[in-house]
Amino acid sequence: MPHGDLADPERLALRLRVNGETRQSANTKDMTWSVPEILFWLSQGSTLEPGDIVLTGTPEGVGIAMSPPSFLKPGEVVEAEVEGIGTLVSDIVPA
Repeated sequence: MPHGDLADPERLALRLRVNGETRQSANTKDMTWSVPEILFWLSQGSTLEPGDIVLTGTPEGVGIAMSPPSFLKPGEVVEAEVEGIGTLVSDIVPA
């Protein structure tokens, strides 16, 4: 996504749903390091090219930390949404 296309990339709602149930809900304003800081440090040792994807970590709500732990199973549907960007829908299939 071109720089400047989002109103405020430092304040984007993030949501992750499994089979329609919200498992993670957070905001980029709560990240330990801002996106510009992450890009600065990554670019010190790597050349970032257009189209590169930078992953920033995960907010609380991961399945391994649930009691009991919950893991994705074939047939489940995962929706990862970033406000202002869109939603990625993934069907979980057998390995």
